[in-house]
Amino acid sequence: MATEIERKFLVTNDSWRQQVTQKMTLKQGYFGAAKKASIRIRVSGDTANINIKSATLDIVRKEYEVPIPLDDAEEMLNDLCERPIIEKVRYHVPIGKHVWEIDEFSGDNQGLLVAEIELSTPDEEFEKPDWLGDDVSLDERYYNVCLVKNPYKNWRES
Repeated sequence: MATEIERKFLVTNDSWRQQVTQKMTLKQGYFGAAKKASIRIRVSGDTANINIKSATLDIVRKEYEVPIPLDDAEEMLNDLCERPIIEKVRYHVPIGKHVWEIDEFSGDNQGLLVAEIELSTPDEEFEKPDWLGDDVSLDERYYNVCLVKNPYKNWRES
């Protein structure tokens, strides 16, 4: 069984940008709501995957990812996935023995900046850089599947 242990944090400033080692543009779409899992299509460059994650709000979740043909992924994004499509640039920032993934969202989630770190165990220690803000790991609003239903632009308007 595949397991993902991930923590999510807000980002308080741009000092992390000086430490970026990799940058990629991602598009991902979600299929209709399922009670036990979220199912998404993700395209990054010329690669595509279908990903299934357990629908639990926790830092530990089951996760399965399988490569699929790019043309199939683009067709599913266009024809089958809910709107809005999640669009973001992901930056890799190495800090200590971990690599942080910082997602800078665009489209309906423009202005949202979230840092994620994958851990080996839920209580694993990790270095906290000075740009790290509040822990939002258990706040459902920051889950990508929830950003489709309630995009960040709606938070700022209310």
